[in-house]
Amino acid sequence: MPALKPTSFTARITWLGRNTNPADSSVPGALRSEPLESVAATLEGFEGEVHSGFSRLSCSRVTSQHPRGTEIGNARQLSILSAEELALIAQKMGVDAIDPGLLGASMVVEGIPDFSHIPPSSRLQGPSGATLVVDMQNRPCILPGREIETDMPGLGKLFKPAARNLRGVTAWVERAGAFSVGDTLVLHIPDQMVWAHLAEARA
Repeated sequence: MPALKPTSFTARITWLGRNTNPADSSVPGALRSEPLESVAATLEGFEGEVHSGFSRLSCSRVTSQHPRGTEIGNARQLSILSAEELALIAQKMGVDAIDPGLLGASMVVEGIPDFSHIPPSSRLQGPSGATLVVDMQNRPCILPGREIETDMPGLGKLFKPAARNLRGVTAWVERAGAFSVGDTLVLHIPDQMVWAHLAEARA
């Protein structure tokens, strides 16, 4: 029996981006992504993306498991945001819209409700067969705020609290292929029950 279940939930790609800047986050503009109409995804991530690769150095997300700077498998090749949640973040910040390029986004999708909380290990599969695996929820940090502050002075500090639980997910490429703006992605979820001891483990 398949361990992953296709669902009736779909998402349309509304924006694609690629960050080709230096990995050093202290460099101004280092987080920014350039918009694309289409992109080739390899098993290492988006071609030319600074976060691509089979491995990466551990960051603040996983310091409970690995000392910072340890080489680990790269489950953070991509950052995927929800168009609906991005609009909500902008509303909370009191602006009309936020450029996803300022957040270092790889992809923005619309159509899946409560997108930031889809189950880890879910798949998003495009028409080319290219498939992304959701690693985990992407938590807000101060780095996008710095980019926002550059373009919208006085608003950078508002991003982190406004984006709480709305920052999208990180993901990695399971099957290579192409993605284009306008493509429809099908959501596949793990076909298993929620762990009975989840609340106890989180306590």
